[in-house]
Amino acid sequence: MLKEFKTFIMRGNVVDLAIGVIIGAAFSAIVTSLITDVITPMILAPAMKTAHVEDLQNWGIGAGKTIKIGKFLAAVINFLLTAFILFLIIKSINKATKRKKDEEVKNDLPALNKEEELLTEIRDLLKKTP
Repeated sequence: MLKEFKTFIMRGNVVDLAIGVIIGAAFSAIVTSLITDVITPMILAPAMKTAHVEDLQNWGIGAGKTIKIGKFLAAVINFLLTAFILFLIIKSINKATKRKKDEEVKNDLPALNKEEELLTEIRDLLKKTP
């Protein structure tokens, strides 16, 4: 049983997942700080001044301000901006990966003779014309 557990733990997927979770937690702290300390104040500063609100986290309604609207809005903004930043990162990673694969495929192709080069150029020119 101990041997099976060792085999399970040392499997690539488990180790990759553990590394992903650790890096994700560290990255989450960076993104949260970016959003909380930089982006949210820049976006909400004018609105907060207009509403005469000094601290978004404590802005609320009800007796003793028990309904924390500001805290909820901050969480929503945090989620949306985090999702958008992750979208941009994943999009750039995918683009870089595709470019690398395209280069690998291009490098793996056999050398073309003169006739094939001319035909390739003609094909590429025809693709560009509407």
